[in-house]
Amino acid sequence: MDILERIVIDKRKEVAFRKQLIPIKQLEASVLFSRTTVSLANKLKQSNTGIIAEHKRRSPSKAVINQSFNVFDVAKGYQEAGVSGMSVLTDTKYFGGSLDDLLTARASCNLPLLRKEFIIDEYQIIEAKAYGADVILLIAAILTKAEIKQFSELAKQLNLDVLLEVHNEEELHKSIMPSLDMLGVNNRNLKTFEVSLETSKTLSTLIPDDFVKVSESGISSIDAIKTLKPYGYKGFLIGENFMKTDNAGESAKQFITQLQ
Repeated sequence: MDILERIVIDKRKEVAFRKQLIPIKQLEASVLFSRTTVSLANKLKQSNTGIIAEHKRRSPSKAVINQSFNVFDVAKGYQEAGVSGMSVLTDTKYFGGSLDDLLTARASCNLPLLRKEFIIDEYQIIEAKAYGADVILLIAAILTKAEIKQFSELAKQLNLDVLLEVHNEEELHKSIMPSLDMLGVNNRNLKTFEVSLETSKTLSTLIPDDFVKVSESGISSIDAIKTLKPYGYKGFLIGENFMKTDNAGESAKQFITQLQ
């Protein structure tokens, strides 16, 4: 069984437990549920750098990345650095994140926030909205075409942007639909964890221009971004690069300055 299958099995148990703990009515009553969201897709269209910076403590492939950063400071630092958006990992078991991280980030910046999560249930989309997210991530590898449609349409009803992540051509073909805003190409092979920018290059020609193209994983250099821009990419999700330094915000700032 690969890592993604293991995560999904655990996620189904976790979501079933959360549903018993906090009913949907309670989520919908949250103060943040009625907040006006900020579109990440629009921000990326207007940006000349397109950096989506991530808050990530650890990952299955890298173990601990950084446990010492406080989310509040990271979010503030990212905003000051001029990133287009911030991705917040909310999975606890594999990535050391939580929904509280999303709340904290929301309280400390005005950036569009992406809830980076393994979404397998509508409940998690309502949860994302209740905890202050502006964008949800859907992963084609773990969803059927019908689920992608169902989840993305619900997100649009809640005024959330949808970033759909694909790893290959097959996933891309089942995913293209009008209820998505952004198509993300993950350069990491989830079975081997190897990273190759060729994935983004190859799939770029198959993504219709009405979607904002985002490249994810393995983007740790200015060169990588300069290589991918001619392929139509407007967004670049950077996970570990900033988090493994002593000051995530400061390193994001230096990166963006060099990129410009």
